Amino acid sequence: MKKLAFFLLIVAVGCSSKTDNSISEVDQFLNSYTNQYLKLYAEYSEAEWKANTKIVEGDTLAAYNVSQAGGAYAAFTGSAENIGNATKFLQNKKGLSDIQVKQLEAILYEAASNPGTVSDLVEEKIKADAAQNAALFGFDFQIDGKSVTTNELDEILKSSDDLDQRLKAWETSKEVGVDLKDGLANLVSLRNQTVQALNYQDYFTYQVSDYGMSREEMLVLCEKLIQDIWPLYRELHTYARHELAAKYGQDVPEMLPAHWLPNRWGQSWSSMVEVEGIDLDAILEEKGSEWLVKQAEQFYVSMGFEPLPQSFYDKSSLYPLPEGVDYKKNNHASAWHMDLQQDVRSLMSVTPNSRWYETTHHELGHIYYYMEYTNPNVPPLLRGGANRAFHEGVGSQMGLAATQKPFLEGLGLIEKGVKTDEMQTLLKEALDMVVVMPWGSGVMTQFENSLYAESLSIDQYNQKWWELKKKYQGIVPPSDRGEEYCDAASKTHINNDPAQYYDYSLSTVILFQLHNHIAENILKQDPRATNYYGSKEAGAFLQNILSKGATEDWRKLMKENTGEEISAKAMLKYFDPLMAYLQEKNKGRTHTLGDSPM
Repeated sequence: MKKLAFFLLIVAVGCSSKTDNSISEVDQFLNSYTNQYLKLYAEYSEAEWKANTKIVEGDTLAAYNVSQAGGAYAAFTGSAENIGNATKFLQNKKGLSDIQVKQLEAILYEAASNPGTVSDLVEEKIKADAAQNAALFGFDFQIDGKSVTTNELDEILKSSDDLDQRLKAWETSKEVGVDLKDGLANLVSLRNQTVQALNYQDYFTYQVSDYGMSREEMLVLCEKLIQDIWPLYRELHTYARHELAAKYGQDVPEMLPAHWLPNRWGQSWSSMVEVEGIDLDAILEEKGSEWLVKQAEQFYVSMGFEPLPQSFYDKSSLYPLPEGVDYKKNNHASAWHMDLQQDVRSLMSVTPNSRWYETTHHELGHIYYYMEYTNPNVPPLLRGGANRAFHEGVGSQMGLAATQKPFLEGLGLIEKGVKTDEMQTLLKEALDMVVVMPWGSGVMTQFENSLYAESLSIDQYNQKWWELKKKYQGIVPPSDRGEEYCDAASKTHINNDPAQYYDYSLSTVILFQLHNHIAENILKQDPRATNYYGSKEAGAFLQNILSKGATEDWRKLMKENTGEEISAKAMLKYFDPLMAYLQEKNKGRTHTLGDSPM
């Protein structure tokens, strides 16, 4: 479930004369709403938790309970009465505190997902969402008449040197879009109409308002961040064209054929590079799964955070299910704030290897964020990240910090002074973290802006998608992709969690900005070689940010704590050595992307 967010209600001009708000009346409404909200939120969370931690084939009770709890939650948050009360109080903000205003705005933002004022429309949207998900996740992918899983498709694109096999896998991965195209168009219309009931211009604008920004402001920010990293991306693009052409024995293309890349959407190219020198798997296997979780906790405690409550260990589902049980669980790692109060849990399947080592530190970053903003200064309705991207950015920051060499040396996981290819490490990181920027803030953001805010015609979906792929990523389709296809819809987030993919690229920028500040201003260390362990000053810096929740504008929070506006400068600084390396490696090679994507 997503945090409630900042929202600016647009009040019609010429409304009737306004009376002064009674503060006690506002407080009474907020207290009443919060009490019922917490009850329904906790019940919905518990139903979702059970449905994810005990999956029994043929069991319909868990899904029924989720439906019932979710329905009750949606009915309350979207009720016409709550919308009416919050709207009434916000029509005259005079005399209201900033915290009261933020809570009232948060109530209306949440209501816009399922406004009871248009209940028939909401019901139609819920059914359409369910049908789209069933079509997406139930699709039978086939190669040469044989069913294949998405994992098998991913493995082909990651490891195969056979271009014919790669092409088949890539084209197969896009077949699902054909079935989803009409459903997507229907959902775009329904999502727009739903939020328009609360005066939002369109669904994209609604999602962006979670940041306290207009649609135009978000688009400008996304373009600025892409512009900042473009010189480095351009070098990575040239590097990839030449390296992959050599790998496949082909002429160097002007643009990257989509099926050459090790990812269905070209959003990460990191598996092009393998880094040798550090192998944590053997030593972590000796230490065991429980050590990974306890060590991640100790990392935070060493910086001055409180130990995790015992209930975290009692109620979480941290490890793979034992053999022989007659049920399954969701194996995707996640962190849960069950009641927006003290009940924090994590759903993981920790096994003692390097992937889960990083993941435990990441997920506990979310858990400690929950714990820090659960305090008397943050009302439950504002217990969320400073914005959606902050939560993911902090988790990724701690995952990065826990994998740097000085930190690993301090834990005794590697020998001091062990030699590694630092440039290959940076290259691998950039092929993930830099490459995601034009994808997330460019292709995905611009496409969904066109869908929701610019009324993109259904007969232009695929054309628009590939125009954006070429412009922002320098990627082209390997075969003709007419309008019978809908390649965008093969991406989960286009269908569900829509119109917010910029979260991922913004979280990457936030990660580097916070990490760089700690490294240079607190630890006095190289951002590429830090050790946060035991730094109470680093912990205090993070606690000051995390403990505010959503009570302050995130831009103000960033400026006050780092002295900077949000920007990609810290990210570029981190990759400075790689830029010089790539420029040398690409000497004599032709860049086919322009100096700017704009």
